[in-house]
Amino acid sequence: MNDLDALLALLTPEGRALLDEVRDTDPASELAVATRLRRTHPPALVSSALGQARLRQRAVAKFGAEDAGRMFFTPYGVEQSTRASVAAYRAECLQALGVRSVADLCCGIGGDAIAFARAGIRVLAVDRDPATCAAARANADALGLADLIEVREADVTEVDTAGYDAVFVDPARRSSKRGRIFDPEAYSPPLSWAVSAALGAPRGLLKIAPGIPHEAIPAQATAEWVSDGGDVKEAVLWFGPDVTPGARRATLLPAGAGIYATPGTMLPDPEVREVGRYLYEPDGAVIRAHLVAEVAEDLDGGLIDPTIAYVTADEAHRTPYATAYEITDRMPFNVKKLKALLRERGVGTLTVKKRGSAVEPEELRKKVKPQGPNAATVFLTRVAGAPTMLIGHPVR
Repeated sequence: MNDLDALLALLTPEGRALLDEVRDTDPASELAVATRLRRTHPPALVSSALGQARLRQRAVAKFGAEDAGRMFFTPYGVEQSTRASVAAYRAECLQALGVRSVADLCCGIGGDAIAFARAGIRVLAVDRDPATCAAARANADALGLADLIEVREADVTEVDTAGYDAVFVDPARRSSKRGRIFDPEAYSPPLSWAVSAALGAPRGLLKIAPGIPHEAIPAQATAEWVSDGGDVKEAVLWFGPDVTPGARRATLLPAGAGIYATPGTMLPDPEVREVGRYLYEPDGAVIRAHLVAEVAEDLDGGLIDPTIAYVTADEAHRTPYATAYEITDRMPFNVKKLKALLRERGVGTLTVKKRGSAVEPEELRKKVKPQGPNAATVFLTRVAGAPTMLIGHPVR
């Protein structure tokens, strides 16, 4: 049974009832559950229901238990969907700009369309994959948003978006054969087409890979990197009448804190300084947006190395843009010395962070075998070009 047939079967009364029955199935007991249910239901339907239950369990991290328990997913759809908190933030931004309708191109299973609709925005959601479109329709219906979301199965390059206040394009950046795609022109559709579609609308938004080289960003766009809970989730290019070309923004959720800089206000790279009492680890969105200098200035700090995004300062400062650590020890990279130091301090809970080091954290943890009641953080990094270990603990 292909993905579309499997999904359509789950939308029948028998399929929905079976989904309810297997909702909380433990993976360890899945075989026994499948064997029992196949006595009274078609085997293919049982397999589809159990597979959908697994996808819903995976989707909880992105959509929350309540929504994930009602939605329908494809394996690719779960992997590529926008996290609900990030989609809601973007929808609120568009609503604040007065957007009342949006064409959501490459909509996937409808994660962004759901957020737009919940913000009161009318959505045309377009994707060319039949199973994906079926999931998006089912999700709009399951969440009571069908009146605001029109799902259309089509090639996004052939869809007329005239009359919509905004166009949002989320090109496929992963291939089933090649995995993650790094060349923006190999996106589906290509970055150049997506930029044209965004520029042709009153307002345009284009989702890109967070690691895109800055030189590949169109000059007309403001680029925004968004993190949620400290993890960088996405980057988006904004086009429109109130966009400053070349500007960069780092947005940190759930707090909503943000750093914004235009080409005329961006700071040069911070100076390199001796390691002070405190080390600051900037949020990933700040690093991706190349706004570490703005954070360093706010902290009255500098870099420990010209190529490493760790900021050092002599004073403790509260900032939403970086995590602060008090450094107690600094030494050249040496596993034996680190092991002896940790044993002396009674460190049994060891957090290993690395930036500019080839050593894997788990490999180091196995070698030093931490034991004891205390905790510490070790940074494997470079200081003025030299492999270095910095030991400390988070500032509370």
